[in-house]
Amino acid sequence: LAEWCIRFTPMVAVDLPDALLLDVSGCAHLWKGETAYLTEIHKRFHQFGYYTQAAMADTIGCAWAVARCKPGYSIVDVTQQRAAMLPLPVTALRIALPLIERLEKLGLRQVGSFIDMPRPSLRRRFGPELLTRMDQALGITEEILIPVQPVAPYADRLPCLEPIATATGIEIALTRLLDTLCSRLSQEEKGLRSAIFKGFRLDGKIEQIGIGTNRPSANSKHLFKLFEDKIATMEPALGIELFTLEAPKVEELSAVQEKLWEHNGGLDDANLALLLDRVEGKLGGGHIHRYLPAEHYWPENSFKESASLNELPTINWQTGKPRPLQLLPEPQQIEVTAPVPDYPPMNFRYK
Repeated sequence: LAEWCIRFTPMVAVDLPDALLLDVSGCAHLWKGETAYLTEIHKRFHQFGYYTQAAMADTIGCAWAVARCKPGYSIVDVTQQRAAMLPLPVTALRIALPLIERLEKLGLRQVGSFIDMPRPSLRRRFGPELLTRMDQALGITEEILIPVQPVAPYADRLPCLEPIATATGIEIALTRLLDTLCSRLSQEEKGLRSAIFKGFRLDGKIEQIGIGTNRPSANSKHLFKLFEDKIATMEPALGIELFTLEAPKVEELSAVQEKLWEHNGGLDDANLALLLDRVEGKLGGGHIHRYLPAEHYWPENSFKESASLNELPTINWQTGKPRPLQLLPEPQQIEVTAPVPDYPPMNFRYK
């Protein structure tokens, strides 16, 4: 359910046992206001067969309390957390059951009955938990929301007014997201090494495809070519209502120094990286490798896989002595029949 709610905001957390926390900052205007926003969420959950109570406030504690104590959905005005908390029962503060029983035995059954009491007295009698929960609800103490999926620092979202169910529509959405993301990356002189394109369907399922590059890239046309062959694997079903594009791996985009009189080819050639990206997109990930020498005497450990085309070797390849052309998966016994000291054997028996 939390992953399904990402269509409404990228920041969704689970609050066990039966609550979801959504950071909706800057999202409500996409649904023409906070009221329409909450109404849409409530309606969509109802269509899936869930009964929900929801509230929107400036703090997690206040929204949690109002949602628990008022049926339906409510919106707390800005800076009105204190007024909204006063008539609520002490259970709205998310405190432990023994502390709730102690407060009720003393006749403190509502938040307003003790919110103005001296803080040293409350701390001495009830401990720090009560003050911490009160401060969180009133916005005095910040409360951290941990989303179910870490939000990528380089990501863009494209909500759709009408569900998209055609390949052409998916391509248009991908093109717009790539143009926006690549424009931002170019301004910051960065390029992506991997990208994930997701489509959130009406039935709650998520379709996604991903690509990887051999060197940082902010070329939207090249990146679209890598995605193009995989778009056919996305099944829109009844339609996709939200598209997202994330770049979980981003690196510095080094400027290319071109020579005046001759072409600078080799591994630094950008065209080679583009070619390798296209080939790997056709064959699938894990088929193209580049190896660098490693400082080890055993042949099977004398090389390591390179992370990119730009990585330089730390040592030179050992070419002074012959190396085996092929390594057996498991050691095999060889019996020497005619040994020669300090030289290869004249005869040996294998299998």
